[in-house]
Amino acid sequence: MTATTTNFTRARMMSALLVSTMLGGMAQPLLAQEAAAPAPAPAAAPAGAGIVKSVNVAGSERLEADTVRSYVKLTPGEPYTRETLDEALKDLYATELFADVQIRDDGAGNITLQVRENPVVNRIVIEGNKRLKAEKINPEIKLAARQIFTRSKVRADVNRIIELYRRQGRFAATIEPKMVLLDQNRVDIIFEIHEGAKSKVRKINIIGNEKFSDGRLRGEMATKQTGLTKIFSSGTSYDPDRMSYDQQKLRQFYLTNGYADFRVVSAVAELTPDRKDFIITYVVEEGSRYKFGDVDLESEIRDIKAASFKHLLPMKKGDWYNAKLVEDTVDSITEATGLFGFTPDVRPDFTRDKDDLTMGVVFKINQAPRVYVERIDINGNTHTKDKVVRREFRLSEGDAFNSFKVKRSRDRIQSLGFFQEKLEVEQKPGSAPDRTILEANVEEKSTGELQVSAGYSSLEKFIVDLSIRERNFMGKGQEVRAGVSYSTYSKSVELGFTEPYIFDKNIAVGFDIFRRDYNSFQYGTGGDRNTTYEQSTTGFQIRAGVPLTEFITLAVRYGLSYDDVSLNKFTYYTNGACDPLIAGRYLCDAIGKRLTSSVGYSLVYDNLNNRIRPTRGQRVVLSQDFAGLGGEVRYIKSSFEATKYWGVGSGFVFSAGLEGGYIKGLGQAVRLTDRFFLGEPDMRGFGIRGVGPRVKRSFYRPGETPAFPDNKNNTTDDALGGNTYYRGRLELEIPLGNGARELGLRPSIFLDAGAVFGVKKPSLIAPEIAGYPFGVDSNGNFIPSSRNQLDSKGRQIYQVPENAGANVGALTLCSTGFSNSAKDPCVGSSVNTPYSTPIQPFREDFYGDSAMPRVSVGFGVNWNSPFGPFRIDVAKVLLKEKGDNTKLFTFNVGTQF
Repeated sequence: MTATTTNFTRARMMSALLVSTMLGGMAQPLLAQEAAAPAPAPAAAPAGAGIVKSVNVAGSERLEADTVRSYVKLTPGEPYTRETLDEALKDLYATELFADVQIRDDGAGNITLQVRENPVVNRIVIEGNKRLKAEKINPEIKLAARQIFTRSKVRADVNRIIELYRRQGRFAATIEPKMVLLDQNRVDIIFEIHEGAKSKVRKINIIGNEKFSDGRLRGEMATKQTGLTKIFSSGTSYDPDRMSYDQQKLRQFYLTNGYADFRVVSAVAELTPDRKDFIITYVVEEGSRYKFGDVDLESEIRDIKAASFKHLLPMKKGDWYNAKLVEDTVDSITEATGLFGFTPDVRPDFTRDKDDLTMGVVFKINQAPRVYVERIDINGNTHTKDKVVRREFRLSEGDAFNSFKVKRSRDRIQSLGFFQEKLEVEQKPGSAPDRTILEANVEEKSTGELQVSAGYSSLEKFIVDLSIRERNFMGKGQEVRAGVSYSTYSKSVELGFTEPYIFDKNIAVGFDIFRRDYNSFQYGTGGDRNTTYEQSTTGFQIRAGVPLTEFITLAVRYGLSYDDVSLNKFTYYTNGACDPLIAGRYLCDAIGKRLTSSVGYSLVYDNLNNRIRPTRGQRVVLSQDFAGLGGEVRYIKSSFEATKYWGVGSGFVFSAGLEGGYIKGLGQAVRLTDRFFLGEPDMRGFGIRGVGPRVKRSFYRPGETPAFPDNKNNTTDDALGGNTYYRGRLELEIPLGNGARELGLRPSIFLDAGAVFGVKKPSLIAPEIAGYPFGVDSNGNFIPSSRNQLDSKGRQIYQVPENAGANVGALTLCSTGFSNSAKDPCVGSSVNTPYSTPIQPFREDFYGDSAMPRVSVGFGVNWNSPFGPFRIDVAKVLLKEKGDNTKLFTFNVGTQF
């Protein structure tokens, strides 16, 4: 008796095609080979039953004969029938290990299982995927190299890939799997993808809404209609999961506005006839609007007095019902009681009155069953060390579960700035009812920042500024900073390091080292470079911080710096003192060598939910620094800073900030470089150091009225800073649609106010002040003064007179004759005249020493651009004082890695 598989004619034709494929080396459609489930059709069947004498296996290559025999229920010595052979045939095909199976019987009970094994996958190839990267598709493909090929696995992989494309809104995508036969019974599997056009949401219809317009409700949805304003939005693509989310958003919106009976009757998405777009239709039932009824708080826990927490109930009887407000109240009560170590179960008990349309709420504080943390799992941190995340948890394994501490743990992890936003710590069931598992699923983001600027100057040639910062160095949570500025005549290097947990203790330590050199110059005789002033600053600072409580931290620091500002005495000094007519008052006040040794502390209160991009909480910092622990500089500086954030709903974030400071010299005047300055970027709308006391120098213009015009082309000013300052800020961050959020756009409107003041009025030079150094001619015009010009080494410079015959007008160091350089001998007999330079008459005025607030308003946009974080601000000054420098437009840019 012989039993063989019966295949449909189409399947036999495809087998022939596969043979031709093997010979021709071309790929053929894979799923087209699939036929109906194989049905056994023995060539000859016995009339009755027989006894199995032997079961032989033929054709197997990789599988052992005993393995093949184990798949069938044919045992020597046992009877068999045609039905038994049919069942054996089905069992072999069910393993999906064989491409073809035949069962032969010689009539005497000797049965042969003739098999042809399915091929082994050599490799998987993906073609045609342009919109979806291979790294997104590969994890979805379960069939892999060196696995046994089966059609069911290929079919499943095709469905998975199609589902990926549907989630991208490409419902027209098709996947054609193909197979290339190789030698040794191997195959290459090719998934040929035809992506098709992206399926958009052409229209969103809402039926049944009377209280709110279609546009208002569409604004609450994540899914958006196609249009010119939604070009950059991915929300216009159809996604069934997003559609389910939109239903929840609609319900949340209505419940927030008091419609407690609202429901979505139906939600249907229909594909347009051209199969390009979708039309979504929602049928809603709004119901009646409710107000709050009686609102109360009850406690079932003996140690929690309800009266002590009733101030946390923001709603009053008669207010419109707001489900979001109820949820926030539950959170605030849970958080407040959690601060006292309780783990309560706060639940609102509603009493609905459909006649009066009121919703009474009683918040009940119940004792939750004691649950312990069995395990803390952290997933997704491929770069960040596990302990960096784990040490931010306010709970340890074995502790009693506390929802407030879980929330605080999430905020601390988010504040690290190492992970993407909207991180959540999930609570999962443990091995017992009183056990829970905390799972933090994180998604890492770039923590490195690189800022580069470059330019070219005819004097300094190439100028390069480079700063690099890594906030999660080697995944250990350490911060490393380095900055280099280089040009021909200016150089600076800054290094910094912070270890937030020294020796795995909650103590942060760090240091900064810096060196800055700057040489200002002008060209003199013979092309010599005459230095105007030289400035070098070298120093370091060490710091440490230790938490006193969960929200309060004490930071201490010590800094030592050495400043050396010098001028060429031959050029800029008169009678042994710096001459403000030549050097300017700013330089004369700044020159000298000074060693500053300072020690300070900061007391910080911080309960922000995210230190990088906070949306709620406050931060208060009180700081003091004392200089005089050695060195020549002595002062005490005090400062205060407070910032608070509110999430005001619908994605809006309002923030307010206030800061101020005062510095007092101890037995000496406060140096210019130690004073407070205000302007860009702290005060938007003003230039760098554009606010506060300054000396403005206006140059004389003969015949003009006024004689000393005050305009940008005729004046210079030196900011003097102040010993006291204050600054306030109000800002509202405005949420945008999904497309703008994906681009990283975060616009805001702001108001800045502040002032810096409190310096002694300096000595000024002006015609009405005694000792004015410029004379007046017979016409009443001021006469420029002159000064003999010296070179950088203090040597007099001479000019060759007109009667010399040669080198007329040239500058030289020779009083008689001429030389191209100081080293060459003077040749000639011409008597040269000392070369002098004119000093244009000017007047100085003192402005800006006023505590009156300067105020500016404007708008700005933060953009996480492909080039890095970008900030642009446009501000209009409303209030200013005379002398302040305004600036309409500012921007900053960097990059991340």
